[in-house]
Amino acid sequence: MIVYFRHTKVILFSLIAQKLMLNDFISLIFPQVCVSCGNSLYKNEQTLCTYCVYHLPKTNFHLDKDNPIAKIFWGRINIHSAGAFYGFNKGGRVQRIIHQLKYKGKKEVGYAVGKLYGFELKKSDAFNTIQTIIPVPLHPKKVKKRGYNQSESFAEGLAMSMEVEADFKTLFRAYESETQTKKSRFNRWQNVETIFQLKDFKSLEGKHILLVDDVITTGATLEACAQTLQQIPGIKISVATIAYASN
Repeated sequence: MIVYFRHTKVILFSLIAQKLMLNDFISLIFPQVCVSCGNSLYKNEQTLCTYCVYHLPKTNFHLDKDNPIAKIFWGRINIHSAGAFYGFNKGGRVQRIIHQLKYKGKKEVGYAVGKLYGFELKKSDAFNTIQTIIPVPLHPKKVKKRGYNQSESFAEGLAMSMEVEADFKTLFRAYESETQTKKSRFNRWQNVETIFQLKDFKSLEGKHILLVDDVITTGATLEACAQTLQQIPGIKISVATIAYASN
């Protein structure tokens, strides 16, 4: 029995060693790189390198009740708290992260950033009562084309580190809208004001929910979603995004 156990351990360690060697070999041919800076990742790093984790431009809006995102919604809709993890500048590292997430099939980027931001939001008085996270939904045609909803992957990461549930079904996009790129604030609002709907929302009654998206500029899409969610009795809505792009 002892001999058999030792033999099994030897086989197990051998398999682990072979897997590590295979991973090292694959890394030589297809090196894993940081989605932000493009530098090679060390063995203990995933998606983002340690330097970028600590040096990307964080907004810290979750610590300021009257931050620029909160002000977007003043006089338009009642939002409890608002925040964005990073500041967005054209040509900068955050733009590269968003580009990798939305257009290069890097679904894991949203999850990784969501985990990081969730740990910070959980410590914030403005966000630590969140009970459910809801991503801005995509139309099924766009999900089929892209393969995933980038806001859902962000929501999954947030839900994991904040230790709350994510809801991908209650809020849905009933109609396909045109791209928001290069539209004015008013035209963005017209483009999305009637396309979101609800189903089976009773479980959200009286809850504090976090509505999330990848980037906020004018806030038109988030506002349209929040207007729809406000049909739910007793709901309290906060919003958060990966990045904030000021006009």
